[in-house]
Amino acid sequence: MSRAWIIQHTGAAASTVLRWYTDRDRYPHHPEVTCTVQRRNYFDEQAVQAFWAAWQRGVGTAHLGKGRRPGDGRTRGGGPGREQRDRSVGVVLEVLHREGAPRRGLAAELAREHGGIARSWRRAVNEALTVFENEQQTQRGEATP
Repeated sequence: MSRAWIIQHTGAAASTVLRWYTDRDRYPHHPEVTCTVQRRNYFDEQAVQAFWAAWQRGVGTAHLGKGRRPGDGRTRGGGPGREQRDRSVGVVLEVLHREGAPRRGLAAELAREHGGIARSWRRAVNEALTVFENEQQTQRGEATP
């Protein structure tokens, strides 16, 4: 299995999978490379699954395909990270109100227009979309779960 498969299987970021491999001496269950083809390393699938199971036990993740527990990595409370996210969510909400619905590529467009990375804007889009959908349900008189 290639690193791309590991990323897809675990849900871990490419940088995390690279760190696992680079610092494999720190991770006792890290699978060994079984072969290399055109400078691409491949690993045994069972060894990868065993490593992922050990990693989940050590980190505390409970779901296959989820690299973190819900909420991990998010800025809680104040601080510049939360302020920036709130500003980004506000920008996205303006677009959603103006256009009436989300559209494909919005995060990438906002990253180009306002700076930052598309992944951060995708998070802001997801958060704003939740707010937007709740507003829409409230306007229609539907109960929010």
